[in-house]
Amino acid sequence: MEKKWQEMTADEKQEAQFQKLLSPKLPDGKDLPFQSPEAEANYKAAITRIKDAIQLKKTPDRVPVTILPSMFPFTHAGMTVQEAMYDYDRCALAFKKFILEFKPDMHIGAAAPGPGKFFEILDYKLYSWPGHGVAPEHSYQCNEGEYMKAEEYDLLLMDPSFFFRNFYLPRVFGALQGFQMLPPLTGILEMYGVAFNFIPYALPPVQATYKALFEAGAEALKWAMVMGGSNGELASLGFPNILGGFTKAPFDTIGDTLRGTKGIIMDMYRQPDKLLQALEAITPIMIGMGLGAAQQTGNPLIFIPLHKGADSFLSDAQFKKFYWPTLKQVMLGLIEGGCIPFPALEGHWGSRLKVIQDIPKGKTVWMVDQTDMVKAKETLGKNACLIGNVSSSMLNLGTPDDVKAYCKKLIDTAGKGGGFIMGNGAFFDEAKPENVKAMSDFTKEYGVYK
Repeated sequence: MEKKWQEMTADEKQEAQFQKLLSPKLPDGKDLPFQSPEAEANYKAAITRIKDAIQLKKTPDRVPVTILPSMFPFTHAGMTVQEAMYDYDRCALAFKKFILEFKPDMHIGAAAPGPGKFFEILDYKLYSWPGHGVAPEHSYQCNEGEYMKAEEYDLLLMDPSFFFRNFYLPRVFGALQGFQMLPPLTGILEMYGVAFNFIPYALPPVQATYKALFEAGAEALKWAMVMGGSNGELASLGFPNILGGFTKAPFDTIGDTLRGTKGIIMDMYRQPDKLLQALEAITPIMIGMGLGAAQQTGNPLIFIPLHKGADSFLSDAQFKKFYWPTLKQVMLGLIEGGCIPFPALEGHWGSRLKVIQDIPKGKTVWMVDQTDMVKAKETLGKNACLIGNVSSSMLNLGTPDDVKAYCKKLIDTAGKGGGFIMGNGAFFDEAKPENVKAMSDFTKEYGVYK
């Protein structure tokens, strides 16, 4: 008799996830038809390589290789980023060509540009994107701001859902101003007086907000259908996407999208206790965000971009107090739910390595940017799989020989004993195609674990 999901250990859940990946399904539950026996063999071999690397085993044949681009697949295909954001079919076709040209063992899908029309419908304020504050050929840009005021911590702590709906969302989506007029849902309890809670839904601004939500939802579904179809087609060709979604470190959730960089720095000094309480309150939300995404997609890797934990942002003491405890809780919650946390060490993390190595062994995979890979292997790499760290500058300005020499160094050092995936260290928009190809091809030729 098979165990229920709730009764499984974290090890058993992870193994079950990989077994599902080895037998991919269509949305209707039928087996995915591979386009050839060779494609099926390549797909299953790639999944096995990635699985063994994450579990810190030596793969039987070679080091796996992945390519994690930002806008490069689309500009490489002759598109502007704006075109990739608005023409979903061309976006998917460009990504398919990119995968077939460079043939990585794993990819993360064509979703990076995002759905431009969706952002238009909701009048998104948190980001500028091509054609809306950014030139058509450039990537989108975050607009820093205090979308939660310094005095609003108590509102967030009292009822996070009410705060996000009535305060945060109207500030970052111009089309959702009507949410400010709605009462807390917790006030709708019994028949006596309950009708008063529904009066705001008759008001034109509120109805306009819901109309925008319906339109945005339809556009998001249209985009997701194309992206999902792209992932299915690439899987049938032998190229798996095992990225299930994303979540964030609680400190970054508050520092990136609520208080802003300046705001959270001030809060560490002026109201540290409120900040710590908010980080704890946000933590289960971030765990649920990752688990929910994995349930939707059926894929176990949950990407966690780490924006404000690098060496140059916080002191070691601040990192240990404000950043790491709740990030670790998020990762443990994801692991317990059968997911594989996929944090990205953006920037330099050399002084953090001994702290962040305190994680369950063989349950996470880390994208390493500028941190020394030898030091990362000696510390974090004892318990975690590492991806990286061919630099964006090398891919854009170097030569194929430069790339091959650096990949050899990575395989000989970070790849020693297993637990390593070759890849770039940061998402890139620009690169010489011959350098990207050199990273992939050389790894397949030389990349045998020592």
